[in-house]
Amino acid sequence: MKKAITLLFLSSLAAPALADECALVIEGNDAMQFNLKEMSVPATCKEVTITLNHTGKLPVANMGHNWVLASTADYQAVATAGMSAGADHDYLPKDDARILAHTKLVGGGESTSVTFKTEGLAGKDLTFFCSFPGHFAMMKGAFKVG
Repeated sequence: MKKAITLLFLSSLAAPALADECALVIEGNDAMQFNLKEMSVPATCKEVTITLNHTGKLPVANMGHNWVLASTADYQAVATAGMSAGADHDYLPKDDARILAHTKLVGGGESTSVTFKTEGLAGKDLTFFCSFPGHFAMMKGAFKVG
């Protein structure tokens, strides 16, 4: 009986940890920097939630940030195309299949999140970035599933 209780206790500890592996938090600041250069989730995550916290003070019009996911081969082209899309479209080209996931733009003190499926992303070369004009060169990193 004692062994069964111990196993039950240990499995109850593991459950929240597994759920948290599929929910990640990243911060962007007024110095055009993300606090992470790499993000990863295990292949067991069927979907992932990314929360972006803007830790700065500047408004979205001056220093807005978003979190965008694309293949590494596509991210620069997506970011460049997004500049002409404007702030009303979160500086992202409308209905662009190269965008795998994205949040809205937020300003200082604001947060946003996106949840997306990971099917087909394991082992792919992916990059996350901010599409606000001029930010993608510094605000980017690797995203890994698996």
